[in-house]
Amino acid sequence: MEAGLLIILPFILLLVAIAVMPFINSKWWNRNYSIVSVSLALIVVIYYLFAGRPAAVLASIEEYVMFISFIFSVYVVSGGILIEIEGSATPLRNIALLATGAVMANLVGTIGASIILIRPFIRTNRNRFSAYHIAFFIFIVSNAGGLLTPIGNPPLLLGFLKGIPFFWIGQRTFLIWVVVISALLLLFYFFDLNNFRKQPDTDRAREEKEKLAFKGWLNAGLMCVIIASVFLTKPIFVREAIMIAVSIVSYRFTNKEIHRINQFSFHPIKEVSWLFFGIFVTMSPALEALVAHSDKIGLNTSSQFYWFTGIMSSILDNAPTYLAFLTASMGSFGLDFNNSAEVLRFILSHEGHAIAISVASVLFGAATYIGNAPNLMVKSIAEHLGIKTPGFLGYIFKYSVPILIPLYLLIWLLFIR
Repeated sequence: MEAGLLIILPFILLLVAIAVMPFINSKWWNRNYSIVSVSLALIVVIYYLFAGRPAAVLASIEEYVMFISFIFSVYVVSGGILIEIEGSATPLRNIALLATGAVMANLVGTIGASIILIRPFIRTNRNRFSAYHIAFFIFIVSNAGGLLTPIGNPPLLLGFLKGIPFFWIGQRTFLIWVVVISALLLLFYFFDLNNFRKQPDTDRAREEKEKLAFKGWLNAGLMCVIIASVFLTKPIFVREAIMIAVSIVSYRFTNKEIHRINQFSFHPIKEVSWLFFGIFVTMSPALEALVAHSDKIGLNTSSQFYWFTGIMSSILDNAPTYLAFLTASMGSFGLDFNNSAEVLRFILSHEGHAIAISVASVLFGAATYIGNAPNLMVKSIAEHLGIKTPGFLGYIFKYSVPILIPLYLLIWLLFIR
């Protein structure tokens, strides 16, 4: 096996570890996941250094710093926002909350919407919270909801920063968004209605007084600062500095009672930070191989880009996967993804490819916990709050495969094919 293929092994080993180690020895994994992640990343770093390609390492680390700065700042600021919902957690009210999250995702990003809403979603359903609640929350709020704007999902933001007009994607995916969100909400309703009917009558009637309260207006303003800073690209790391500064202000001045009620801690962001450091570094060779051999794979239709981008977004983080496939598609037409004028020419002349890659990277990011950053964050927050969540493989085979794949097949038949 040539070195180029061998160096993909650390990424594969990290994925396997994330999937199976919590089942084999959860205590050991909880103590050592950071060591495993960094150790596997170091193998790739050393390989690039000895290959005389330090720029590849620096590029991965630069992308990671941008990624984690945004994740960290949104996590801290969202932890200072308290939404209190009281009353009977009926299926219709849960649908209203998830639908609100789908809309919010396009305004504050799937990360912001997920972190703001996951705690009230858990609290309001505390008497009957189940694994499917986590799965559908990730499907709707953490992924599919953010299909309409560059703010909504990291892949679309990268496209915007490369030259795709802000409203271009939403104008072409609104109907897809409506179909996906409506289908998922309908499926959730049947799951939740069945669960609700199984509850004792006393539990269903326990909380009749409805209440909705919002606290943490300072952090709502700080969230706007974070979103605005996303569009600053020069000088390098200025937006990251702003985000970290905003995080410090938020943590320092947030009412500690809000943190207490939210059970805020840094444990979930710590887990995400360490694991995604390993993912970002170790997946670099896999992405390079994908771009280098895209011509051999024979990708030349919108359908092929939809399915290949989707599959890879499920096992890689969807943002760099989006970049890899859009780069490969533009390269096949002799266009440069780093040239904004050529990006604009590409989306005008090959709109089908651009839409297929964009839709697939957003939707298929929900298929695994590592497909999109909010997924693992939601899982970690829920576990920190004492909620038992589906395991890595359980999430895939009990929820994403039977629910998402048929839906994504329908989207392909209706809009991509």
